[in-house]
Amino acid sequence: MLSTVRNLCLWALIPVALAAAQPEPKLLDILAEELDRNFAVLKDKADPKAYYIAYEVVEQQNESVSASFGVVTSRGFPRHGRTLDVTVRVGDRKLDNYHTIAGQFAQFTAGIPLPIEDDPKAIKLRLWQETDRCYRLAAQRLINIRTNKEVKVADKEVSDDFSNEDPSTHVEPPAMVSFAGAEWTERVKKLSARFAKYPRIHSSGVTVAFSNEVKYFVNTEGARLAHGRPFSRVSVSAAGKARDGMDLSTFDAFTAADPKKLPKDGEIGKVVQRVADDLIGLLDAPVVESFVGPAILSGRAAGVFFHEIFGHRVEGHRLKDESDGQTFAKSVGQPVLPEFLSVTFDPTLKRVGDEDLNGWYLYDDEGVKGRKLRLVDNGILRTFLMSRTPIPGFPTSNGHGRREPGAEVVARQSNLIVEASRTVSDKKLKQMLIEEVKRQNKPYGFYFQEITGGFTNTGRRGIQAFKVIPLVVYRIYPDGNEELVRGADIVGTPLASFAKIIAATEKHEVFNGYCGAESGSVPVSAVAPAILVREIEIQKKESSRDLPPLLTPPMNPASGGGL
Repeated sequence: MLSTVRNLCLWALIPVALAAAQPEPKLLDILAEELDRNFAVLKDKADPKAYYIAYEVVEQQNESVSASFGVVTSRGFPRHGRTLDVTVRVGDRKLDNYHTIAGQFAQFTAGIPLPIEDDPKAIKLRLWQETDRCYRLAAQRLINIRTNKEVKVADKEVSDDFSNEDPSTHVEPPAMVSFAGAEWTERVKKLSARFAKYPRIHSSGVTVAFSNEVKYFVNTEGARLAHGRPFSRVSVSAAGKARDGMDLSTFDAFTAADPKKLPKDGEIGKVVQRVADDLIGLLDAPVVESFVGPAILSGRAAGVFFHEIFGHRVEGHRLKDESDGQTFAKSVGQPVLPEFLSVTFDPTLKRVGDEDLNGWYLYDDEGVKGRKLRLVDNGILRTFLMSRTPIPGFPTSNGHGRREPGAEVVARQSNLIVEASRTVSDKKLKQMLIEEVKRQNKPYGFYFQEITGGFTNTGRRGIQAFKVIPLVVYRIYPDGNEELVRGADIVGTPLASFAKIIAATEKHEVFNGYCGAESGSVPVSAVAPAILVREIEIQKKESSRDLPPLLTPPMNPASGGGL
């Protein structure tokens, strides 16, 4: 599931001074020493024996400020923490404690806090305790798995449980980002005060956050990694309630690795104005009815569309799970998209145009180097997103094993990039929509401008369906006129939706966000052109039973009254 409209960044940064040539972090030595000590015992004396152990430590430093209607509502004071995740594998690569049984993925790590001071005794104590705990759980689960294998028919898939990979070694000093707290406090207060002239906006806010994240990774194969990524974000939001009780919201955001690249107040102010104007328009807009017909999805909307209905279905671990729908299990070498479309996942890509990408990283959470992957080439599926969990025909990782601290690694998306070999202009795309409306004898088509996110079901027990949640939607009439509407959700099934994409534009747009799935919330990006879909299904959004407040809001000096 992809969340937020364009961006979501939860962490911020306290500046750290770095020398021109920094030695390896002391933490790596501490991790490696205790790893070797514990592994020496568990691989020789334990029963069952451990054949692999990995330690990952995620260090986060953050700070943020939020304001609403001109006053500070929260201040995320400087916070500094470390989280430890331990991986222990017992048995062997063919069958180990991570083997999937009846759709049940293993959970061993707990994401425990680790001291932020590099004190060997304190850190090694936590490593020892957590390694012992994870080993005990791993050993018990392997016993259960072996019993299960003995009494049940053998699994249909015969791939190993863990891949062989060359160990990576890379130490890169964390990037330095400074947080001008006093300056940003005044800026967000002034920017958020602009919402005060809209009495129908019940809640609103401007938030700025700066972040830095450094990951330390060692394993018993010899991997030794330290790498980081800074990120900064300004978000603008507004919410209100229509007269019929429907809750409505609008949102936009700016993201950048370097906070100096965030826009000036003039540009942010324009977004505040647009977010407010969009919400006021939505409050009085007509409510849509259920509809099936042609529609245009903006680049950001198309990015979410592909993330939900395509990206989750090519995450390799799902093909290991018999309870999953496995939409594309037999589709390698076959067309899965229109022949003019290709899809690439590229965690090595840091920016597109003027926008930094949220799904960028050097190494994944299994210590495998991130790499560019042409997943669909001119409509033909070539491969899957892979962690170190093999599937039939794909025995190795391609650097997409990811997790949130405290979760186990599975294959996840990174930077999704949709490319079209045949494109048209924005003007031509609208003309094509109108032509399609007339051809289908529909009263109108739709244009989805802003999207807040979506979710999808890939399991066999449920319907293979998705929902994409729009914010700003227009009806496009045969004469070219546009009408803002509200209450529309995009729903459908994936294979039917792919086949109905008939055109794409030249220009790409970026959607930065966080995606929540089995391994928690991870940063992702989707880059896509606007697309025309011959037929899309719209479901009427559920409306709240709560009507707007009976009382008018407090007197607003800027507007002179209430509702």
